Amino acid sequence: MSARGTYPDPKAGIMQIALYQGGLSALQGHQNPIKLSSNENPFGPSPKARAAIEAAAVDMHRYPDTGHTALRAAIGALHGLDPDRIICGVGSDEVIQFLCHAFAGQGDEVLFTEHGFAMYRICALMVGATPVEVPEADFRVDIDAVIAGITPRTRLVFIANPANPTGTFLSHEELTRLADAIPPNCLLVIDAAYAEFVDGYDGGASLATERDNVVMTRTFSKLYGLGGLRVGWGYGAKGLIEILTRLRQPFNLSTLALAGAEAAIADQDFAQNSVRINNAERDTLTRGLRDLGIKVSDSEANFILARFEDEATADAADAFFKSRGIIVRAPKSYKIPHGLRITIGRPEDNVHVLAAMRAFRGAE
Repeated sequence: MSARGTYPDPKAGIMQIALYQGGLSALQGHQNPIKLSSNENPFGPSPKARAAIEAAAVDMHRYPDTGHTALRAAIGALHGLDPDRIICGVGSDEVIQFLCHAFAGQGDEVLFTEHGFAMYRICALMVGATPVEVPEADFRVDIDAVIAGITPRTRLVFIANPANPTGTFLSHEELTRLADAIPPNCLLVIDAAYAEFVDGYDGGASLATERDNVVMTRTFSKLYGLGGLRVGWGYGAKGLIEILTRLRQPFNLSTLALAGAEAAIADQDFAQNSVRINNAERDTLTRGLRDLGIKVSDSEANFILARFEDEATADAADAFFKSRGIIVRAPKSYKIPHGLRITIGRPEDNVHVLAAMRAFRGAE
């Protein structure tokens, strides 16, 4: 009997999971704050996606397509991928969870880097595996450190590319070198949630096509503005996807989520315009912060990581932003206590960010 109450003790590892803290969305005293804390598309979803969701609402009493057939076909058509090698999930988080449940457990290790996405550790602990963290080099994934961290017990290696919360990026050549080092009894998972913001990058799809032990995960939450609907997907060997599908609940994606995602991916004019504005504004924000003496790594995502002299200065900057009605993310849980992650907002939002930072630095 559990000492905490009349229920069994949880499985090993579960009580080591820290409760996930999402980015703030409200500020006391500010009715409409500028929310730059969760890497969302500041323009929201495509109007065509909104219309599709409204139209689909009349069929909410019907169960959705359990095979996600139309969405997988649309994803495959856009990216030149076999739909039979695609699985859809409640965000890419659920696909990550499927991978851990299917391939890791007690006695196994799940490898990721020191500033890696929180869900890698959470999902490893969820299944009783041991999370193993390797260092990064100057806020960038260190391929040699990752390779050195692989042991006979390693079952999954998670690499976010572009990385969150740093925004840094590994080339195809670097990813290939890592894939070459992955043993056959281990999976390399390329988390490409921000792939659309990198010109010419396939998110690791070619590696996942060529190699049975490489998997790519993607999301509709970032570029496509569907974070509230929770839609993600994974791509890998057909046999591997069939294994994951055995873990997937039959109706994990709602009718509205499927309709919205299908319409969003079809509206590439809206998507590419969002990318164009994001990348131009990202460059402007990066230059502006660097001009104020703030360190910013080159980012290939829809956010930047601003690094201050110390944690106290970052905390003071965060508080100053809040006083101006601006919400950013303090990535303390990602072991960057002296940083602030700032989503790239609308052009007018970024004007406010730079004005606030100039005032904070005494440059006004």
